[in-house]
Amino acid sequence: MKKLDQFEEDILSDYDKGELKSTSPSKTELAKFKAAATATFIKDRRINIRLSSPDLMDIQARALEEGIPYQTFIASVLHKFASGRLIEKPSSLTPRSTGRAEKRRAG
Repeated sequence: MKKLDQFEEDILSDYDKGELKSTSPSKTELAKFKAAATATFIKDRRINIRLSSPDLMDIQARALEEGIPYQTFIASVLHKFASGRLIEKPSSLTPRSTGRAEKRRAG
């Protein structure tokens, strides 16, 4: 188990003392959350898409990093992009497609 930082130590201490109170969302908030979750996960259309082999391999590797199937990863990325919430997180992997493009520019 990783070492807790000071903020986490304070939360744990307050929890142990019984100083934290649980709050529940209102019925209106709960209905809003449920509607958002339902809309997010409805998959009622099928598409076919062609990708280059290196791009698909990079996508599969990123999905593996996230611990989800690559098709779910693709759907998630597209949903975030379509809803304006896509925030790129740097990968620990070096994409093959980027490496080749940089070699072409340099050579």
